[in-house]
Amino acid sequence: MKLSQEQMARFDQEGFLFFPDWFSSDEANLLLEEAALVYGLDRKEVVRETSGVARTAFAAHTYNEAFSRLGCHPRLIDPVVQILDEAVYMHQYKVNAKAAFDGEVWQWHQDFGTWHRDDEMPEPRAMNIAVFLDDVTPANGPLLFIPRSHKRGTLPAGHDIQTTSYPLWTLDRDVVSELACAGGIEAPVGKAGGVVMFNSNLVHASPPNISPFGRTIVYLSLCAVSNHIRRYHRAEYIAHRDFTPIEPLADDCLMQLVAERQLSKAS
Repeated sequence: MKLSQEQMARFDQEGFLFFPDWFSSDEANLLLEEAALVYGLDRKEVVRETSGVARTAFAAHTYNEAFSRLGCHPRLIDPVVQILDEAVYMHQYKVNAKAAFDGEVWQWHQDFGTWHRDDEMPEPRAMNIAVFLDDVTPANGPLLFIPRSHKRGTLPAGHDIQTTSYPLWTLDRDVVSELACAGGIEAPVGKAGGVVMFNSNLVHASPPNISPFGRTIVYLSLCAVSNHIRRYHRAEYIAHRDFTPIEPLADDCLMQLVAERQLSKAS
């Protein structure tokens, strides 16, 4: 799959692209079922809220076949290779939950700010892809973006280790206010199967989920191979150290898994 020149220009200007219905409901349902299984595991990679519900599952592509295939899906890998003009590796993989009633806030931040400070990633030649596994609505903690904020480069940030159950390099209120007054705030919402691609310096956040509807999103953080991290301070399951270029699978790789499992049950 290739982006059009208009889409490339919009990504450069706004910092993100939203694709509704990028994956089918069958594909999204498969992944949502797998997310529930992953969240039920007693593993160090599964980080929990103070309430005990799952907040995120790191590196799920290393211990779950469906998420492994998603991490090599051509609908996700090919556009990033096109934008970065280079082969990419998986810097980070997260299955983020915003549990009904209990999903906590992700503060305003830039992902590259964390990757640069904690992992010594040299340049913002990396980006995120978010795959909706639930319907994302204005009520259940959607992603919030400040359009064009990536044009400001990497901004000063403070290391917040107290607000939530996961430490983050966050921006102060004055900076966020200035950026939002200039660019506004947008919240891509849509059905399960939608995909958002966004620049690693785009300022973003998500509010708590106090609705009765869960919100699960998979994040692939893909980095140009030549731009790999230089510092190995964080756990390997948080900041990966395998810089092998990702080889995309077939476009129907997720539905092939469904067929393989059905065949296995039948036999």
